[in-house]
Amino acid sequence: MPLLAEHAPVQRHGVDARAWPLKTLREEVSVVAQDTFLFSDTIGGNIGFGLGGRQTPDPEYIRRIAFIAGADDFIERMPEGYDTVVGERGVGLSGGQKQRLSLARAIADDPSILIMDDTTSAVDMETEVKIQQHLADLEGTKTIVTIAHRISSVKDCDLILMLEHGRIVERGTHEELVAAHGRYWQIYRKQLGLQSSQSQGYTQASETAGGATDKTN
Repeated sequence: MPLLAEHAPVQRHGVDARAWPLKTLREEVSVVAQDTFLFSDTIGGNIGFGLGGRQTPDPEYIRRIAFIAGADDFIERMPEGYDTVVGERGVGLSGGQKQRLSLARAIADDPSILIMDDTTSAVDMETEVKIQQHLADLEGTKTIVTIAHRISSVKDCDLILMLEHGRIVERGTHEELVAAHGRYWQIYRKQLGLQSSQSQGYTQASETAGGATDKTN
């Protein structure tokens, strides 16, 4: 669903993003989608691909990026660690593991703007919290835009935009939106109840819609 910034265009250093050269756009922005794709390569090679061939991936740098993306723990348990081949001809990975590798690949290029579109939807909540903490440590180095259905994915953002049918219906911090007792608050209460039930061993389903931006500058 397109969102057109007709009255408030996205800017960086005072320049409208629509005026950026394509090369600059590719260098400054990284997007991590919900559905990921991994190459038939090693785990380290998949993460290092984010560098775009501009430099030879340093093993220590790759490990640090994997740590930020919350992927280091499961990688270390792989048969050959970062040299484990994944993809069509390699070891199969879970959806959450693929998402974390995709996030690591995007972070590897050190983009100024990181767009995360339901990037942690297949990740358990404990791992998601860890990833959020690691991303928070990058504050001051990049702008992070998070698009998610889970309130837990966006509640620590500087600014949250609640969308319905492509339109912004609420905006503010998590605390402000909860205090307003609007649509965001309703979804938050529903998801809190779901989490409580799951913690007791029950499984329920939830359908929500939302979006958020996290600007760190």
